[in-house]
Amino acid sequence: MPHAEDLRDIAIEIAREAGELARRRRSEGVAIAATKSAIADIVTEADREVEELIRARLAELRPGDGFFGEESAASGSTTGITWVVDPIDGTVNYAYGIPAYAVSIAAVEGEPLPAMWNVLAGVVFSPANGELFHAAKGGGAWLDDVRLAVNAEPSAAGALLATGFGYDPATHAGDLERVARVMPLARDLRRIGSAALDLAFVAAGRLDGYFERGLQPWDHAAGALLVREAGGIAGGAGPGNTPSSVLTVASGPGLFDALFAAAVGPS
Repeated sequence: MPHAEDLRDIAIEIAREAGELARRRRSEGVAIAATKSAIADIVTEADREVEELIRARLAELRPGDGFFGEESAASGSTTGITWVVDPIDGTVNYAYGIPAYAVSIAAVEGEPLPAMWNVLAGVVFSPANGELFHAAKGGGAWLDDVRLAVNAEPSAAGALLATGFGYDPATHAGDLERVARVMPLARDLRRIGSAALDLAFVAAGRLDGYFERGLQPWDHAAGALLVREAGGIAGGAGPGNTPSSVLTVASGPGLFDALFAAAVGPS
């Protein structure tokens, strides 16, 4: 089994290359390639091109590893390692020219399911400003060469929180009800538009907490490791309290229980 640090270094190298491709395509102008679950859930040609680059580089460097990405078919692993990839997290921001999107790459061992995997390495790279968040299991979370730590407790003024909303209009009422339940804990709320960046910002102490319904495994695989390695908790409503599409919550230990309870709501 490879060392987590080696997998992290591979992820860093590839994320930088993939991010530069995404940034260059954004400067050239992006084209909308398709829609997925809803009209607002768009895919750009750049998403596909960036994922193809990541997949090709991983095949060169780690033949036999599995691949689980947002834009292409999954492949199985013969090594016990699977790469969980979101080539451009925050596609709508990206398409509109809002500089809040990220390349997210994680290496996991075990079955590529959040309740079953063990995340060994994770990288979240923000091409618009060059910030690279990275972690290897047991080695802490870092922004470039600065070690990160979550905010253990929110301030007396309340917690700075972030969330997101699904693309399906049928889910918006429930999302807004969740926000209303959480707001008594908050000093303010942010809607950044990239789950990977939201989680990285929790790890960096830029946010006190984050909650969202509807995430897919590639949205949170790398970011959840960053939060945990920065001393926080990343959980949710999945089996064993793992992040899931039903609910994902991340924060420092002093806020998590209250935030999770408010986000879940009455049983």
